[in-house]
Amino acid sequence: MSTIFTLFMVLIMIASILLIIMVMAQNPKGGGLSGTFGGTSSAQFGVQRTNDFMEKATWTLGAIIVVLILLSVILTAKPTTSFQQTPAKREAPAPQTAPGTNSSATMPVPAPAGK
Repeated sequence: MSTIFTLFMVLIMIASILLIIMVMAQNPKGGGLSGTFGGTSSAQFGVQRTNDFMEKATWTLGAIIVVLILLSVILTAKPTTSFQQTPAKREAPAPQTAPGTNSSATMPVPAPAGK
């Protein structure tokens, strides 16, 4: 079980590092890595495709990280026993004691008014 967890952790870390590189290579104003290949205008032939590739790669890596995290939780979770087969034993209620008296002395129960 620990090898599966280790495998998922390594894959999540690799995808996270790749996502960091992708985000840092982009420039919010249209420059970034694509700006170094053909200027700052994204209307050129190759630069627009670079922007599209980097945006798709960013979304894909984000989705891969989410899926890997969910799979790691599902596959490495320990099953819990939330339902018990046998009913819980109930104890009899403790006898009532009068306030200010010894806790071992019990209060007398009044007799019912009868005929």
